[in-house]
Amino acid sequence: MLIPSIDLMGGRIVQLVQGEKLRLAFDDFEYWIEKFSHYPLVQLIDLDAALRQGDNAALVGQFAKRLPCQVGGGIHTVERARQVLDAGAQRVILGSALFAANAAGARVNVEFAANAAEAVGAEKIVAGIDTKQGMIAVKGWKAQVALTPDEAMPQLEPFVGAYLYTHVDGEGLLGGFPLAVAQRLRALTRRQLIVAGGIRGQEEIDALDAMRVDAVAGMAVYTGMLKA
Repeated sequence: MLIPSIDLMGGRIVQLVQGEKLRLAFDDFEYWIEKFSHYPLVQLIDLDAALRQGDNAALVGQFAKRLPCQVGGGIHTVERARQVLDAGAQRVILGSALFAANAAGARVNVEFAANAAEAVGAEKIVAGIDTKQGMIAVKGWKAQVALTPDEAMPQLEPFVGAYLYTHVDGEGLLGGFPLAVAQRLRALTRRQLIVAGGIRGQEEIDALDAMRVDAVAGMAVYTGMLKA
């Protein structure tokens, strides 16, 4: 299944390369709402909230009321997760809040995951597992923790309904997603697995689908490489 991505920054829909360099920006929201209205799921990310530089809460609400969305970006508390769901989101994506690091090392914040699952239901939680060079990236991909997806996912399994794995090294580059990584991750979980980062064509999406892996695409959709 293809899941189109809407990334919000500064009140616009944007596409960044590796989470840093602005490549595309749009403010014709009605066009994209109509374009994505036939999809069973759309991914909506508030990049400003993820980077702790403000938010696009009003726009998130606007899109979530009209499209079936899973929403992420800056959701660090159970209260915020509830607010996003109440605004119309079908599911919330939890990322940085699932991980903690201190002098003793990095760990999965199982307590937060358990509290969130109890509060809103595990089926409404998507665990965001983003990696740079194999290690989990947090805080809008500006920092990393010394954990791998293979270490984190089994600990989160009881508390989530799905995983979103983003291969940051390929994000926005249209170089293709590493299928061997998808196959390895698929073996780690019985939950829905969604991958993102570099996806560029239907053949690739079909290969992932054969593994029971869903695909998020942004750059390929907005540049017309993938028909939306």
